Parts: sequence; C-alpha cells; structure tokens
Amino acid sequence: MIGFIGLGQIGAPMATRLVNAPVGLIVYDVRPEAAQPLVDAGASHAAAIEDVARNADLICLMVRDDDQVAEVVSAIVAARPAPGTIVAIHSTILADTAPALAAEYAKDRLQILDAPVSGGFMGAQDGRLAVMVGGPREAFERCRQPFGHFADLVLHLGPVGSGTKAKLARNLLHFVSFTAAAEAQRLAEAAGLDLRKLAKVVRHSDAVTGGAGSIMLRPTTAPLPETDPLHEILAHVRDLGEKDLTLALRLGAELGVDLPLAQIALERFGPGLGFPNPQEQ
Repeated sequence: MIGFIGLGQIGAPMATRLVNAPVGLIVYDVRPEAAQPLVDAGASHAAAIEDVARNADLICLMVRDDDQVAEVVSAIVAARPAPGTIVAIHSTILADTAPALAAEYAKDRLQILDAPVSGGFMGAQDGRLAVMVGGPREAFERCRQPFGHFADLVLHLGPVGSGTKAKLARNLLHFVSFTAAAEAQRLAEAAGLDLRKLAKVVRHSDAVTGGAGSIMLRPTTAPLPETDPLHEILAHVRDLGEKDLTLALRLGAELGVDLPLAQIALERFGPGLGFPNPQEQ
C-alpha cells in the first residue's frame, strides 16, 4: 500500500492521482478535512502518522519544511514499519536533511529517498510533474511506477540528497528568471508599453523556444572547445544575446531605468555558454 502524508496545495492533487493505484492508498493530514475528499474517492483514512507507517510500504511526504519532515520521519520510525519501507520526501528542504535522516535511521532498515517535484499545482493535477530522486537505485526502481501516477518525468539523480540539489538548482533558475521578468517589465513600463501584451509575447515565444532550458545542452560548464559540435550554434547565441542586452541597457539608460540584472547578464552571458571573457583566458 502507498501512504501519503501532507495534503496541501500540491500534496492533495498528487495523492488524488494515487487513489486508483492497484495497491491502495492511505492518507493523513493534521487537518482531517483535507483528507476527506480523498477518502470519499476511495482512499483509506489514517487517524495518525503511525497508522500510515504500519500499513504502507511506500510513504510519500509533502510537508512544509525540514522540521516537519524530521518530525514525521521520527513518528514513522517509532511505529516500527516493516523492514525496507521507503519514505520518499517530496518537500523542498535543505540538501543535507535527507542524507542525515537516511544515516540516522539506516539501523531501522528504513529507506529514505529525497524526491522533490517540479511543475507546481497544475503539474500535480494533470499528472505532469517532474520528480528528481536521490537514493539507492533499487529503491528508486520500486518508486518509479507509483510516481508515474502524478509525474511524466521520473529521474534518478544519484545518491540520497541528489534530488534536492537538483531541485534547488532548478528553482534558482526559476526565481532568478522571475526577478529578470520584473526588471524587463520596469523597462517596458518606462517605454510606455502594455505589460499584458508583452507578457503574451513572452509566454508565446517561450512555448516555442523552450525558454532558458533550450540552451542547457552540455554535460559540463567548462570552456567550450572549438571542436565541439555546439560551438558554432552557441557562439551565435552569444553574439545575439550580447547584442540585445547591449541594446536593452542603452534603452534603459535613455529612459533612466536601472537594469542591474541585465548588466550582470551582459558580463556573464558568454562565459555562461562556455566562452570565457578575454581577461579570464
């Protein structure tokens, strides 16, 4: 049986997609009302975390933070779950929390994976999340099919802790890009543009090009040798990017709009693609 603890904004739709799993589902949340829709749909309701621990051999956690994760895992261990029980931590936490818990409870034969997700509420609802899993390969393989109920991309990133590191890197890109979007809007607003129309352009073109992910093509961030097949393509991207950033900074100067992220981007755009600045060579 699969257990699910934490039925918040993302946890609830994830668990909902597990209701019809052949092995069955048991759910728990500190708010009984959060579990009721799942119970009505066919899941079993646990009165306490210990009930989940005694009935499930895969327990998914989607709670708020590191302290709650540690508290829930401790309660699971206290209930003496069956040896080999897997606890998959879907919460976004510190990179060293899951490895520390895995080491602490190894003697209890509890397998702890970090398995954070990307895709938000919409991805959870549609079964289109990405799951980044850190932990033993054998445990990952046991989770692959259950995770497939709420995700269409399930990847093994390496040992426990690797999934969280991948999630933090992914969200760095996500939220830095949000900050860049705010800077772009300040420039557009100062230029007298309709921000909603600009947003339509951004969403449209990102859907076509893939946005920032479209340049994440290499297995390394080392300098790009001229013999690399991507050299000509990325050199073209560098030239376009540096030109357009220079033009945006010039417009910002004309309009009196400070664009610090654009200035940093201009300085680091080439090196980020694998082309060191001359002074760095």
